[in-house]
Amino acid sequence: MLSTLLAAFWIMVPAYVPNPVAAVCGGGTPIDFGRNFSDKKRIFGDGKTYRGLVCGVAAGILCGGLQIWLVTTCHWDLPQHTLVSVSLLALGALLGDMAKSFFKRRLGKERGDAWPIADQYDLVAGAFLLVLVFDPAWVFSVMTLPILIVILVLTPVLHRSVNIIGYRIKVKKEPW
Repeated sequence: MLSTLLAAFWIMVPAYVPNPVAAVCGGGTPIDFGRNFSDKKRIFGDGKTYRGLVCGVAAGILCGGLQIWLVTTCHWDLPQHTLVSVSLLALGALLGDMAKSFFKRRLGKERGDAWPIADQYDLVAGAFLLVLVFDPAWVFSVMTLPILIVILVLTPVLHRSVNIIGYRIKVKKEPW
C-alpha cells in the first residue's frame, strides 16, 4: 500500500505544484483581460493571471524535471515521467482550474466561493484530460486502478492542507 501511495503522489507532483505556485506568484494581467462573457459575467476573474499561469506551469515542469533526473540517476523504482508528461500535467492542472472558474462564474459564484468536489478535482480532471489526449501511452504505462483510487483519495486531503497553509500565510483569503 505504501508503494502505491508513493507512486500516486509521485505521478501527481507536476500537477499538484502549479496551483499553489500560481497563487503565490500570481497577480498582474488577468487572462481574460477583465472582459465579460456573453452572460455579462467575467470569463475567469482576476484570480487567473498570465504571471500565475506561467509561473505555475514552469514550477510543475521544473519539479517534473527533477523527478525525471532522480529516477534516472538514483534508479528509484517509481513511475518514470517524461518531459511531455510533466508539461501536460502541469498545464492541464491549471487549465482544469481555469475551466472550473469559468463554470463558477456562470453559476454566479464569486472568486473564493467554495464549490465542493469541483474545487478538489479540477486539477486532476484537467491534468488527466490533457495527458490522455496528447500522451495516452504514458498514462496507460504508469496508471493502475489502485494508483487512480489513491489519487482520488489523496487529492482532497492535500488540497485542504495546502489551502489551510495558504490561508495562514495570507496567500489565500479563505481556507478552502
